[in-house]
Amino acid sequence: MTTILDGKKCSEKRLELLKEKIEESGLYPRLATVIVGSDPASQMYVRMKHRACERVGIGSVGIELPADATTETVLDAVNRVNEDPDINGILVQLPLPKGIDTERIIGAISPAKDVDGYHPENMGLLFSGKPRFSSCTPQGIMTLLEEYQIPVAGARAVVVGRSIDVGRPMAALLLNADATVTICHSRTTNLAEELKQAVILVSAIGKAHFITPAMV
Repeated sequence: MTTILDGKKCSEKRLELLKEKIEESGLYPRLATVIVGSDPASQMYVRMKHRACERVGIGSVGIELPADATTETVLDAVNRVNEDPDINGILVQLPLPKGIDTERIIGAISPAKDVDGYHPENMGLLFSGKPRFSSCTPQGIMTLLEEYQIPVAGARAVVVGRSIDVGRPMAALLLNADATVTICHSRTTNLAEELKQAVILVSAIGKAHFITPAMV
């Protein structure tokens, strides 16, 4: 029997729970987003984040910079929201245009406001088993596994991809949940054999149909 993990259904449930928690808290958290350029996919993601904030009672402000913005310009924008006491979370939409030093931008975000969890300090906390923030896609996958009561502890998990935004934090979250984790990537030999060992398989390589039924 095949069970499809319904991400949309799970998301709706989580949004309602979050809205209730925020209402009960009496707080008014605020998120700042920074987007550089006019990439349609990035713009869509940012719009979705602002709509989700509005739905659950989180204030949001968007900073839009042109595609030819310099690293220094983006750093200035990040520093402004770092220093703004009314901003609780900062999200810089990735990928940034070529020519901008992404590592400098990520490193400039206040770790206490880095809701994507990309700052080296937050990544270190994640791998130490004491996460402050976790990257949204990996955390969403863990939420789905929990929602559908899929056992993680002791399971053999294979993550395909080692990016800082999905692959590596995904592996860390699974490891923190007591899974036995293997990370595969472009240099992995005998990939199909590795995948066949997986009880939990996460593809984080951004290529549709890369993994075929014969590999699972």
